[in-house]
Amino acid sequence: MWWFQQGLSFLPSALVIWTAAAFIFSYITAITLHHVDPALPYISDTGTVAPEKCLFGAMLNIAAVLCIATIYVRYKQVQALSPEETHIIKLNKAGLVLGLLSCFGLSVVANFQKTAFFIVHVCGAVLTFGMGSLYMFVQTILSYQMQPKIHGKQVFWIRLLVVIWCGVSALSMLTCSSLLYSGNFGTDIVQKLHWNPEDKGYVLHMITTAAEWSMSFSFFGFFLTYIRDFQKISLHVEANLHGLTLYDTAPCPVNNERTRLLSRDL
Repeated sequence: MWWFQQGLSFLPSALVIWTAAAFIFSYITAITLHHVDPALPYISDTGTVAPEKCLFGAMLNIAAVLCIATIYVRYKQVQALSPEETHIIKLNKAGLVLGLLSCFGLSVVANFQKTAFFIVHVCGAVLTFGMGSLYMFVQTILSYQMQPKIHGKQVFWIRLLVVIWCGVSALSMLTCSSLLYSGNFGTDIVQKLHWNPEDKGYVLHMITTAAEWSMSFSFFGFFLTYIRDFQKISLHVEANLHGLTLYDTAPCPVNNERTRLLSRDL
């Protein structure tokens, strides 16, 4: 049996691979059509102009669904491993909410381009990166509280390092983008897709975009730490029939069916 056939380990793997493919394909398309500069454009800039924006939006919407599934499985796993720990239960629920908000933000970013709906796009980015960072922080706290009883210390330290990586990237991006969009470097920055080294704010722009890509990679790294955990879990769905037919009749007892929610044959 291959490693991705064990439990639900294919979920975080598929999430990272699919999202990375969305970034790569839209980047290559945008570069080929000269819609953006090759040197570190904003991730969303590679999905601003047609046709790459269609590919970018469609693939990120699927990525959001994969992310929801991954976050839910992680929630159910922690819930099953620590059913009586009150503080872990509360943190686990908070993590679920933060993760779902981040997924919603990802869908918003995918469907509302920066040049068309700047405010909506920024709100989506704040949800994606902000709530996503908090989700990673909460999961790292859970990893700390669950070690060494549930898993080894190595998992906690790896996730802590990834969270620190994410935090440094987020601080750099927030600081430089605030300065860049303060109004001191012109009012057309929102619509600007091509940058030259002689342009005002070029250095801030490069630092901001580098931090954005770095933060995205930290997200990839964090979800990859779920692979080993997800090899130890599978989910099932139970169908409860209220009658032998679908007519409006009085319910009668029937046998229930319990099947895998996500089978290995999928």
